[in-house]
Amino acid sequence: MGATGDAAGPASMRPVVLLSMAGFCSMAAMRVSDPLLPEIASEFATTPGNASVIGTAFALAYGIFQVAYGPLGDRFGKYRVIVFAIVGATAAVAATALAGSLLMLSSLRFVAGAATAAVIPLSLAYIGDITAYEHRQAVLARYMTGTILGLLFGQVAGGIIMEFAGWRAVFLVLGGAYALITALLIVELRSQRVVHRLLPNPIRPSRVLAQYLGIMKQRHPRRVLIAVFIEGFLLYGGVTYIGAFLRFTYAIDYGTIGVMLAGFGAGGLLYILLSRPVIRRLGESGMVQAGGACVLFGFAVMTVLPAWQISSLANVLLGFGFFLVHNTLQANATQMAPDARGSAVSLFAFFLFMGQASGIAALGLVLDRAGYGPIFLFCGVAMMALGLWFARMLRQVAR
Repeated sequence: MGATGDAAGPASMRPVVLLSMAGFCSMAAMRVSDPLLPEIASEFATTPGNASVIGTAFALAYGIFQVAYGPLGDRFGKYRVIVFAIVGATAAVAATALAGSLLMLSSLRFVAGAATAAVIPLSLAYIGDITAYEHRQAVLARYMTGTILGLLFGQVAGGIIMEFAGWRAVFLVLGGAYALITALLIVELRSQRVVHRLLPNPIRPSRVLAQYLGIMKQRHPRRVLIAVFIEGFLLYGGVTYIGAFLRFTYAIDYGTIGVMLAGFGAGGLLYILLSRPVIRRLGESGMVQAGGACVLFGFAVMTVLPAWQISSLANVLLGFGFFLVHNTLQANATQMAPDARGSAVSLFAFFLFMGQASGIAALGLVLDRAGYGPIFLFCGVAMMALGLWFARMLRQVAR
C-alpha cells in the first residue's frame, strides 16, 4: 500500500474539518425528510407510512452504493472519491425540489442517497488512515460534530423552512449548502495537505467480493456488522416516525416539530462535549450498555408524554444513547481491515443503511396497523438488548 502527502499532524486536520462539513450536508440530506413526511403525504394524497418511501429510497441507495465506494476509495484515494461523489449529490439534492410526484421525489432521493453515500464512510476511513487507534474515538467524536450539526439543521431548519416556504424550499436551501462545501473540498483536494493512501492493484469484482467475504468471515467484524444492521433497523427506523407522531397526536406546526426533533442532535452534541470523560470512565463495553439504556428510556418516555414539550427531552436521550453505541461501533469498524480500511468502513455503512431502509419500510407497515406506541417500545427494548449483547462481545475480545 502506497502513501503520498503529509503525515498526520496539525496541518492534516484541515482536510478532516472540511470532511466534517461534508458530513454536515450528508446527514442533513439524510434526516431532512423526517419533519416533512406529513406535508408530503398530504400533497401527494397518501399516508405518512407510504410517504416514508422517500426515506427508504435514500437509505437503500446509501447502503447499496457502499460496496462500490469502498474499493474505489482504497484504489484512487478516499478524499478524491468523496469530492467526485459530492458534486453529483449537489445536483440531485437541488433537483429534488422540482419533483412533481411521489415517484419522482423518491427517485431523486435515491440518486441523492447514492451520491452522498461516499462522504461519511470514506471520511471515517480517511481518519483511520491518519490516526492511531488509541486516539481514534476522540478524533471521530470531533469529526461527528459536523454530522450532528447537519442532523440538527436537517430537522430544525427542515421544519422551519417548510412552515414558511414549503417543503420544496428545504431542498433548494440544502442544495446551496452542498454547492458551497463542494467548492471548498475541490480547492482542498488540490493542496498538499490531503493524505492519499492508494492500493496498487486494479479493481476487479472477484477481488472486491473476496475482500468483503474475507472481512465477514472474521468473527469480531461479523459481530460488528450484525450489530450495526440491528442498530440501523431499530434506531433510525423508530426515530423516522417521531415527527409524524407529534403531528398526529398534538397537531403542532412543522417548525415546532423540527425544534422537538432537534433534541436528537442536541443529545449528540452532549456526547461530543462529554466524550473524553465518557470514553475514559465507561470504556467501550460500558458505552454500548449505557447507550442502549438511554435509547430504551427515550422511546419509553415518548410513549407516555404528559405534554408534547417533553418529546424534546426524549429525543435528547435517544441522541445521546445512539452516539454512545454508534461511536463505539464506528471505532471498531475502522479496525476491521486496516489494509483496506475504505472497503471495511463502507461495508459497515452498507449494513447500517440496509438496516435503516429495512427498519423504515417494515415499521411503516406496522405503523398503519398498530400505531406509534408499539413501534417505539419495541425499538427501545430491542436496542437495550443489543447493547447488552455487544458489550459482552467486546469483553470477550478484550480478554
